[in-house]
Amino acid sequence: MNFKTWSAVAGVFIGCCSNVIFLELLIKYDPGSGNLITFSQFLIIAIEGFIFTSKFGKVKPVIGLRDYGILVLMFFLTNVCNNYAFNFNIPMPLHMVFRAGSLMANMLMGIAILKRRYVISKYLSVLLITVGIVMCTLVSANEVEDTSNPKLKSTAAKNEEYSAIFWWTLGIIILTIALLISACMGIYQEFLYRKYGKRSREALYYTHLLPLPGFLLMGSNIWQHFIISVGSDPFKLLNINLYLPEQIVYLIFNMMTQYVCISSVYVLTAECTSLTVTLVLTLRKFVSLLISIVYFKNPFTLYHWMGTILVFTGTVIFTEAYPKTLWPLVTRQGYSNDHKKVKTK
Repeated sequence: MNFKTWSAVAGVFIGCCSNVIFLELLIKYDPGSGNLITFSQFLIIAIEGFIFTSKFGKVKPVIGLRDYGILVLMFFLTNVCNNYAFNFNIPMPLHMVFRAGSLMANMLMGIAILKRRYVISKYLSVLLITVGIVMCTLVSANEVEDTSNPKLKSTAAKNEEYSAIFWWTLGIIILTIALLISACMGIYQEFLYRKYGKRSREALYYTHLLPLPGFLLMGSNIWQHFIISVGSDPFKLLNINLYLPEQIVYLIFNMMTQYVCISSVYVLTAECTSLTVTLVLTLRKFVSLLISIVYFKNPFTLYHWMGTILVFTGTVIFTEAYPKTLWPLVTRQGYSNDHKKVKTK
């Protein structure tokens, strides 16, 4: 790999892993801040795209805005659901493991919508991922806690009216919906790229710009949690209190690291094969999971580890990142990673 590729890999690990740290710092203080976080991330990426991609509106999109409509709607719903799920007693480790099931969801949608057929190894990988996610989910169900900040109990009164398990179940449903919408989005994005060519940078810009008016529907919620963040303790640097509120500093760093993360993924996509990109992102998720467990001391039992190992093993099998001599089944007739027919001799 050249220097540009190595820089992108470094950017993925540094940007994405640090982004998870700041995200967890934010949601541990205020689990209901998901809409605020999502809006902030969309805003910074849209501003960057307006300057560098559209050249202040001078460069017209290759893909029509009408075609972007469905993609934007699905992208918007996926991101809002994923971040809003933290408001329903979903711990960060479970959130990460659940989102690692995206390959499984994409395959199921491919079978249901596109009538695709896969080699046996793909079905095995989906089985492992499914069992792993179900195992982590069931174990977490026995350890559900009210994750709302004690200082902010007035903003989480619903947790006093119903049991924590009820809201946790609702959170799992929201994550499941997000996973399925994300899979449909991937299929539609594939259709657009076949029709117009690969326009990743353009798609990144418009999928973050066009949904911004949708956040007006959440305006009161975003403003409420922004006020909560402003009311947090002053940020401390070397035991010195600064003027900026702690949560606002974390939000700024979350926005910056999100930009580094997603722009590095874009470079990696342009420089490497889809297999390499998938492996790097999978490894990054695993590192983020370890950071969340160790740094934030999140509970993680033996069963959690077993489920996590199943999920990531299934992911590796799906991407065929193993010596094929050990897995002769993968050489049977089926679909490769780019879903083109491959024949064996």
